[in-house]
Amino acid sequence: MSRRAMGQSRRITDSFPRRRRRGPGRPPGRLKNKNKKDKDEDKVQVKVRDCPRTPSQPPPDPELLEMLRRFDLSWEYGPCTGITRLQRWERAQELGLSPPGPVRDALLEHRDNPDVTYSLWHEYEL
Repeated sequence: MSRRAMGQSRRITDSFPRRRRRGPGRPPGRLKNKNKKDKDEDKVQVKVRDCPRTPSQPPPDPELLEMLRRFDLSWEYGPCTGITRLQRWERAQELGLSPPGPVRDALLEHRDNPDVTYSLWHEYEL
């Protein structure tokens, strides 16, 4: 006897077709017959953005890069994905978070260098 005949209300799931349950030991979304070549293609590939680079620029000082890396990793100044380091510094200043002054000075001094301008995660897509 159906639910309606028994006086029970319909459920929202009653209007959707039922799926077969996957067997034990099979992760969702995987096919049974995959060969090794297909498994290698399933690996996640990180897309890297193209950064404008000028060949005449010398690499920045390692101490400067370390200071900027620490700035990127300190979450007290907010997220840094999708914006430049200088934009993040200015946003933190507007919010009263007191970002370090030497970071701003270094960013203004090396404005044309993408290694200094962009955060650690700039090359990865969101």
